[in-house]
Amino acid sequence: MPASKPTQTTWWARAVRPARPPVPVGAMVRAAVGMAVPLVVGLLLHRLDLGVFAGLGAMHATMNDRAEPVGLRVARIGSAVTASALGMLIGTTLQHVHTGTLALGVGLTLTAFGSGALSATGPRGSAAGMLLLVSTALGSGMPLPTPWWAAAPMMLVGAAFVVLLGLPAGAHTRPASDPRNRALAAVYEALGRTLADLGTARGAASRRVLTARLNQLQDLLPERGRTTDRRGLRPMYEAALAATEAATGLLWAWRPVPPEVAEVPGLLARAVRRGGGEVTVPDWRPDTPSRQALDAALRAAADTVAGRPTRVGTAPAPPPDPWRLRGALLSGPSLRYGLRVALCIAAGSAVTANYPLSKSYWVPMTIAFVLKPDLGSVFLRAVSRAVGTVLGVVVTAALLSVATGEWALTAVAAACVALLPYATAAHYGLNTVVMTPMALVLLQLGGQSGAAEFWPRVLDSVLASVIVLLFGYLLWPERPRHRIEPRLVAATTALRAYLDAVTERRTDQPTDQRTEQRTEQGHPTDHTAQVWLRRTAYRSLADARREVQQGLAEPPPTGRLAEQWLPATAALERLGGAVAAFAAQVRYGGRVPDPAETGRVHRALDELTAAAREHRPPTGPSLRPNAPHDPALSALGRAADELEVLLGKP
Repeated sequence: MPASKPTQTTWWARAVRPARPPVPVGAMVRAAVGMAVPLVVGLLLHRLDLGVFAGLGAMHATMNDRAEPVGLRVARIGSAVTASALGMLIGTTLQHVHTGTLALGVGLTLTAFGSGALSATGPRGSAAGMLLLVSTALGSGMPLPTPWWAAAPMMLVGAAFVVLLGLPAGAHTRPASDPRNRALAAVYEALGRTLADLGTARGAASRRVLTARLNQLQDLLPERGRTTDRRGLRPMYEAALAATEAATGLLWAWRPVPPEVAEVPGLLARAVRRGGGEVTVPDWRPDTPSRQALDAALRAAADTVAGRPTRVGTAPAPPPDPWRLRGALLSGPSLRYGLRVALCIAAGSAVTANYPLSKSYWVPMTIAFVLKPDLGSVFLRAVSRAVGTVLGVVVTAALLSVATGEWALTAVAAACVALLPYATAAHYGLNTVVMTPMALVLLQLGGQSGAAEFWPRVLDSVLASVIVLLFGYLLWPERPRHRIEPRLVAATTALRAYLDAVTERRTDQPTDQRTEQRTEQGHPTDHTAQVWLRRTAYRSLADARREVQQGLAEPPPTGRLAEQWLPATAALERLGGAVAAFAAQVRYGGRVPDPAETGRVHRALDELTAAAREHRPPTGPSLRPNAPHDPALSALGRAADELEVLLGKP
């Protein structure tokens, strides 16, 4: 089992490398229409001032538009645009009453504190908090419409139009149009790729993609007990969880499966898109516990897709919380982030007050975008924002050299916003390149900017980025370890809970008697809890992996620290696979957990947790097995060996 080699990719190469997401054609068309119609109506009615604010609301709705069920989509867009309209009302009020420079700075700083505190509560709060501050800054400086208070309502009108454009037409008769069906099909497709990559070096990357697809599906599921599951999505999701657990164990053990078995998830995906149907699982001879677990899970999945009742054996998942407040608004992390944003806004207000700029609101608006907490590295965003604004201004100048009339500018704005869904998923810098022309064109349509005033926006963006780098990154007491290491602690805690569910057995009773007793008492079987705990553990591991990957795209010391924790992250991911393989050995191989082996893994996890809390990355080599594991040997024992080598134990 050779030790893993340190990565050779430099931090700046990781920083500039864009993702390659699929092109969201539907979202792009919806974004273009959502921007164009309010502007065209404004032109036709000679009320372009109102059309610009409706277009701004449509843009903010587009920034938060996703392929989701109607309820989740409306909640996501509604919360974000409501906060945006509130910010616009605050900003336009400050401008309407002719607030002085000092009072305006105080108002923006207080709003920034509330925005930052809200942003740190979770994804839903992050979107709402950022737009609250962005719109307050815009409202304090943009030309006011007539009447002045109409800006905020018009933003809501533009956002409502985008929501209406995305309402499904006949989705109840077309299963493939249901976002949850598409997400479930994507899970089965990712599972098929993982099975095809078993026993190869591509397996770990395929498993991470599968985890991401499961996360997306989990966030789209209806809440148990509140929404009727008319399509039986939850049993199919639970069957996919069981199959994923078995595949993870096979991945860890380097055990491939026959090609005809690896093709089954792809057949399941196609059946899901059709709304159901029969899928035949080939008759094969699974000769290891993990293969037996996969065979049972695939057959259960085929039953659920065909609409037949089956006992999958998974625990009822807690309701999804993609857009709930995950942290208290007045918790320590929220207050600290609020202070962080407020400090940067106060510094920006002081600079703009002493060195008057032509568009003073551009600085706080840029700070709000850069400090959004769930967009990755602050350092990378600050640099990308400055570089992206330069390129965006160049693009704007080129566009305006051939498009000068209001109708031409409307077309340019629609084209830019159409690119926003793809650019946002690809790279933050590309997002800035697209958003800068869109914002500048909207300002010109509003009668505030001319082409000659575009280049000062580069100075504004660079100034805002420098303020964020200085006050929100270099001088701010929160170090990179405060992002990476808490995620690792959460991952080790979740893995330990999963391990305990697999190995927790009373040794004073025979296995059959214990199972019968637990069933009579109404308790779930061991396997019932295991699958959901594995799902929780892998979601925590995905969060840890994301923080480490973001850290790798920053210069030292952040990049160096992330690289030091990368082997531990990979080892914890493999431990999850080892526990899944051991769970199959217990269920299908009759293996009884050895307290000594369990204790070794417990001690190793405790040491990793302590090292993360004490900021001590382990220095031992990370072992990456490249040969099949002997199913006669304990998977848990080999996992203990790997962890002890990582921790430097002899």
